[in-house]
Amino acid sequence: MSACVPARADSARTKHVHPPHSPPPERPRRFRIAGADVSASIAVFLIALPLSLGIALATGAPLQAGLVAAAVGGIVVGRLGGCPLQVSGPAAGLTVVTADLIHRYGWRTTCAITVFAGLAQLGLGCLRVARTALAVSPAIVHGMLAGIGVTIAVAQLHIVLGGTPQSAVPDNLRALPAQLANVQPADLAVSVLTLTLLLLWPRVPGRAGQLLGKVPAALVAVAGATAVAALAGLRLPKVDLPSWSSHALATLPDGPVLGLVAAVLTTTLVCSVQSLLGAVAVDKLVAARPGLTGRVKRSDLDRELLGQGAANVVSGTLGGLPIAGVAVRSSANVQAGAVSRNSTMLHGVLVVIAALLMVPALELIPLSSLAALVMAVGLKMVSLNHIRTVTRHREVLVYAVTTCGVVFLGVLEGVALGIAVAVAVALHRLTRTRITHVDTEGAHHVHIRGQLTFLAVPRLSRVLHQVPHGGDAVVELDGSFMDHAAYETLQDWQKTHTAQGGSVEITGRRPGLRISEPADTDGCRCRPWTPWRNHQCERPQTASVRPPGADRQSVADGASGTGTGDTGGTGEAADSGRHRSTEGSGGLGGPSGSSGRELARGISAFHRNTAPLVRGELARLAREGQQPSQLFLTCADSRLVTSMITSSGPGDLFVVRNVGNLVPLPGEESGDDSVAAAIEYAVDVLKVRSITVCGHSGCGAMQALLSTEPGGTQTPLERWLRHGAPSLRRLTEDEDSWTRLAGRRPVDAAEQLCLANVVQQLEHLRAHGSVSRALGNGELELHGMYFHVGEAQAYLLTEEDGAGRFELVRETDLTA
Repeated sequence: MSACVPARADSARTKHVHPPHSPPPERPRRFRIAGADVSASIAVFLIALPLSLGIALATGAPLQAGLVAAAVGGIVVGRLGGCPLQVSGPAAGLTVVTADLIHRYGWRTTCAITVFAGLAQLGLGCLRVARTALAVSPAIVHGMLAGIGVTIAVAQLHIVLGGTPQSAVPDNLRALPAQLANVQPADLAVSVLTLTLLLLWPRVPGRAGQLLGKVPAALVAVAGATAVAALAGLRLPKVDLPSWSSHALATLPDGPVLGLVAAVLTTTLVCSVQSLLGAVAVDKLVAARPGLTGRVKRSDLDRELLGQGAANVVSGTLGGLPIAGVAVRSSANVQAGAVSRNSTMLHGVLVVIAALLMVPALELIPLSSLAALVMAVGLKMVSLNHIRTVTRHREVLVYAVTTCGVVFLGVLEGVALGIAVAVAVALHRLTRTRITHVDTEGAHHVHIRGQLTFLAVPRLSRVLHQVPHGGDAVVELDGSFMDHAAYETLQDWQKTHTAQGGSVEITGRRPGLRISEPADTDGCRCRPWTPWRNHQCERPQTASVRPPGADRQSVADGASGTGTGDTGGTGEAADSGRHRSTEGSGGLGGPSGSSGRELARGISAFHRNTAPLVRGELARLAREGQQPSQLFLTCADSRLVTSMITSSGPGDLFVVRNVGNLVPLPGEESGDDSVAAAIEYAVDVLKVRSITVCGHSGCGAMQALLSTEPGGTQTPLERWLRHGAPSLRRLTEDEDSWTRLAGRRPVDAAEQLCLANVVQQLEHLRAHGSVSRALGNGELELHGMYFHVGEAQAYLLTEEDGAGRFELVRETDLTA
């Protein structure tokens, strides 16, 4: 028998052997739920159960409708939505809208409106316009939520006191004195107990607090108040869950067509905006959790809108409340350790089980306890952090108008009023231009501050013609926009004034305009932020005789520096050497100290050219103290001038520089408390809003890290570079997962290490306690940046499918 022919006994076995050079057959995948998802779903369920009942109570809907919405939001949005860790369900932000609809049209028509709102969301999701909702000013969104929170709190206060709320805030405020005179002690006592437990439970000190803090405060507050009421035998209105067989479902809408259309649009707007903004917030929470960024993808906002629409269609059909993403439950889901959408779906399943099996226990809950819980949620929607943010951005008027409009007019009317005020404020800022003319020792300074549009042309022309013929004029532009009419007016006046024998120097942020450069008194024509070769200015050697080559050596040994921009912003190295002349005697270093003379000459140039431009701004900073907006952590390389790259000035950046832009992990051996102290000070004291880690091409630290050999005696530099070892280990990964630079692969290992080091140091940053807390509260953003020295190009770190990618920051024409 041939050796190539299998024996009969083996023939049966060979039928199951796959052909050579082919992949083995795939085994059926088992459905598994991670333990972290199970524990997170339980935590979210314990929060969602009392809140869903309380929100249903606040709207005047059947209490079962809250449970239906919670279950549908968890299962449907959890499966179809584009934000895996966002938890959806009945939201406090929809309470006022839903309560108004129930009051006008009844419960069953409200369910139909929810269905049509879901269909509208499906249509918007198919049109892929989800990101358009993010164009709404945050001041309007925060104002809307604050107005809804005030409305909820005022209405639930009546139930807390043992009464019945009215349908509008003015009515509730007018009825409040009579309600205070007729307080029901039992209802008030249960409500106060609920609020006390809700407030004190997260603040239990010590180790016991850490263990007890894992149980949601909302559950403890409602359960504690229910237990006390039952043991004390208090006779209070309690939760009433009728049989599911009598549960009301949606019906055909009945009412005026225009009113129904407005109701659908309002519900669609509030549901969509709250869900999309919630998805963006969840992305920030996910980014703040170490090790989770690669496992959980960024939110697909269009898919999230489709998931929310499908859930609203199902919820409305089944007689549930409108659904939106809920911030409290979503943040609890992330903080509880969820790693996939399974936690959201499992929480919905738990709500279904509770609605079917826990009805007797739920019917023991006093309504006043639920009202106190919802009132606390409403008060939290008026966020002091949001008020500080809109005040800092000078949008407090938009916030206040939106809040008052929602409280006294309604959600749709308040939002429309807020949008109108936001547009008016934007137009006012666009047209607000300050043009001043000052005659200083024969030089006429025209300072233009603000956006230069056609509306400012009459004032511009009038001020420019105040400059006498033949005079020397300096026009300082301090703004970010100039339209065609203003450009032509300024250019025509410049040509006419120059033709009449005068001189015009235009400084500022306007690219493309000709700037005259008169010589300085010492014969140097260098201007701030203009090209230089180590800022070298050759001058005749008349004061001393030097050895051959001394001039070149003094230039090569000097540190590169820069002055300020013509607009008054200074560079980080404004006090470093500006004029690299080798002529002159004296200085800080004495006759033989060339570096001392260079330092003194640079300071002299600062006093002459830069100080007059920045003295006012520095005087203000001296009075008010520093309030930088970001921490900028970069390499000590002399070629990186951070303020020049970022176009920033005094007080803008809190800069930390070290060899290799490294961030040592906290508590690590041979760590560096200096960097950790700077991070803590910037985040906790200065309250910076962002931290940027900036690497650069040709980094000597990264090249040294590549060539460092293990073992042996370590120098201080080698001990410091140990903090870059995790970045070096990234190079051993598959080349396909290497960080990309504007779509291309790094040219060599050194460039790849520079890019990987930025990504690695961002991970180290998240391990610092102050950074982690600020990220968790949504008060801080982290950015990665790479500066290519040879190309003078800056790249910002983005993420695509979990992989790092540096994208070029495009230039913009500020005159357009």
